[in-house]
Amino acid sequence: MRLDTFNPTDGLDRGRSRVVEAAWYLTKCLFFLSPLPWASSLKRTLLRRFGAEVGAGVVIKPRVNIHFPWKLTIGDHSWIGEEVFILNFESCTIGSHCCISQRAFLCGGNHDYTDPRFRYRNGPITLKGGAWVGAQVFVAPNVVINEEAVATAGSVVTGDLPSMMICSGNPCLPIKKRS
Repeated sequence: MRLDTFNPTDGLDRGRSRVVEAAWYLTKCLFFLSPLPWASSLKRTLLRRFGAEVGAGVVIKPRVNIHFPWKLTIGDHSWIGEEVFILNFESCTIGSHCCISQRAFLCGGNHDYTDPRFRYRNGPITLKGGAWVGAQVFVAPNVVINEEAVATAGSVVTGDLPSMMICSGNPCLPIKKRS
């Protein structure tokens, strides 16, 4: 790979101006990355002001890192656990009644390892209603975690997970039906 030829603006639509992005970064540092337990209602309001679609009753714990709120949708009564990182270079959609546990990493950003210029190969991430992403799970770009699916702690999700299944491992695969 030739990192000297990498262009960080090639293939990445940031979605807002640098001024808005800088304002979000300061807001994120003060209210989201902080270990202080700022109220979820305040965080929901701030996310909405920066363009996120956020449902009712969403809980956002301390030290949550959201890259681009204007590319984020969260349904009603979902929970974003401590130290979750949402790298959403493309859209990230979290349905209603979803749980994203501590230190999970929803990684919508990637690079093309076959391209010497190291261009972006980003993609959206979708969690459908009732999905649960366990602690320290990695979710890759272009993944759909379907209704009521569970990715158990420490799993690496590189492909879609079927509805109503408990899935585990690296790669994360269905192991049994969720009751």
